[in-house]
Amino acid sequence: MFRFLTAGESHGQCLTAIVEGIPAGLEINLDEMNMQMARRQKGYGRGGRMAIETDKVDILSGVRFGETMGDPVTLRVVNKDWENWTDRMSVMGTPTWGKVTAARPGHADYVGVKKYDRTDIRDILERSSARETAARVAAGALARQFLAACGIKIVSQVINIGGVKADTSNTDYKTLAPNDSDLNCNDAQAEAKMRAAIRDAGQAGDTLGGVFEVVVQNMPIGVGSHIQWDKRLDMQLAGAMMSIQAIKGVEIGDGFGYAEKPGSQLHDEMFYDETKNVYRKTNHAGGIEGGMSNGEPIIVRACMKPIPTLMTPLHSVDIESKQEVLACKERSDVCAVQAASVVGEAMVALTIAKAVLETFGGSCMTDLLHNIEAYTKRIKG
Repeated sequence: MFRFLTAGESHGQCLTAIVEGIPAGLEINLDEMNMQMARRQKGYGRGGRMAIETDKVDILSGVRFGETMGDPVTLRVVNKDWENWTDRMSVMGTPTWGKVTAARPGHADYVGVKKYDRTDIRDILERSSARETAARVAAGALARQFLAACGIKIVSQVINIGGVKADTSNTDYKTLAPNDSDLNCNDAQAEAKMRAAIRDAGQAGDTLGGVFEVVVQNMPIGVGSHIQWDKRLDMQLAGAMMSIQAIKGVEIGDGFGYAEKPGSQLHDEMFYDETKNVYRKTNHAGGIEGGMSNGEPIIVRACMKPIPTLMTPLHSVDIESKQEVLACKERSDVCAVQAASVVGEAMVALTIAKAVLETFGGSCMTDLLHNIEAYTKRIKG
């Protein structure tokens, strides 16, 4: 079984993740893991917290001399800002700071204090903060190294920020490569307009959301299954993406576009060639049919809402006095769609890693790679 858990608060001592199920014998490159951590912190429109933190991954267990042993892998990301929050986030003792009582619309604040019977919103906002995604990216960086060993690659791109849309009409999803843009956008003209929109929103004390897509390349045919609802690969991917803070919509392939055209224009016809064997000229399905990968690039698209912490606060209610007030302000970003695309890559990597292990099995990389090779040989043609 492959699974992972994260723990930690936004301003606590650290964030941790435990990843269980990575086969023994996987070579780990810590520099590559930390490169993914750095990518999450990039982005035009990010807030002051990113100037404080320089996220690095410490591996505390499960790896010896650069190789996994088959044990659970424990990952830690230290919060440098903890030094400024030791009195407010102390594990023991008596609070010396005032409570946070003005809930932010669109955040977990109000619902969380009601559900968990808390009187201080900080008890909710610390864990619900997107800072938690640093642990997910650490876990995802491990998963993507496993997938790379299996020949599977994961990339992403931002295609919409604040209504400014990138032109993706000529995108070759089989060869799409990572880019160094701080908005992770491959359309330079659209990116310039995105920057302007983010700048204007920041000056107005507002925030912007957007859309990004994650692409899985070199995916074997038949990962996932049609036989039960929870084995369907598209279900697992959609759930993983919706689990990311601020994500409000997910589609695979043409997604909601299927509602606009007849089936004759949308289903991916199959052809045969002695060199290519069975192949397709289109990929409207986004690489998944009947809950299983079909060999085409998997394309998962997600919509991120504008961040609910605004520097020009919205109307709210104080949970203690019941008086109408302006929502509280926490240090935040104007736009974090680029960062969300990196988190999206991590969640897709973790989901695909689980599905690959369920399909091919193996407690060590030697057996798993042998299983993939034998399967690929069997289904060829």
